Amino acid sequence: MRSLIVTEFLSLDGVVDSPGGGAHPHAGWTFKDVEFDMAAYEIKGREQQEASAMLIGRVSYDEFAPVWPKMEEFAEYNAMPKYVVSSTLTDPEWNNTTVLRSLDEVAELKKADGGPILVHGSPTLARGLAAAGLVDRYHLLTFPVVLGGGKRLFATDGAEKQKLKLVEHAAFGNGVQLSVFDVEG
Repeated sequence: MRSLIVTEFLSLDGVVDSPGGGAHPHAGWTFKDVEFDMAAYEIKGREQQEASAMLIGRVSYDEFAPVWPKMEEFAEYNAMPKYVVSSTLTDPEWNNTTVLRSLDEVAELKKADGGPILVHGSPTLARGLAAAGLVDRYHLLTFPVVLGGGKRLFATDGAEKQKLKLVEHAAFGNGVQLSVFDVEG
């Protein structure tokens, strides 16, 4: 069975909205508000090397598909199979992309042989995957900034409790903290 890893840039108050750009009033907060430290991004290179597929929601697909294929640093992502959970996307143009219509199809994908599946961005999808018990691990880079509002990774409306086990952590000179958590039970 493949593992499903949610990987996110996270503000200190739990916001994952528009870390590199987008519609959030503070879009780009990962590079506009925090000094760059290459060491903090080592996990991102490792993810690309270890992943066998990427899973995203429709909004993230619409944001990534026009940009990522042109970025040399995402060569592994561009080559690997990509899956988009969407009820409306019909003809994906991004190389090697398949549309999944439900979380049941994601569960079937996890049962197949292969390496880890990474979920980038897509907070709504990540919350749904967590609620369905499909998330195995979280890779979180927490930035020392409070955004006050925006899309959050974790539901705040009485969702089921999840117990996590810290399996890796690091702190960097710019205040960014890496936390890798396995989902328990």
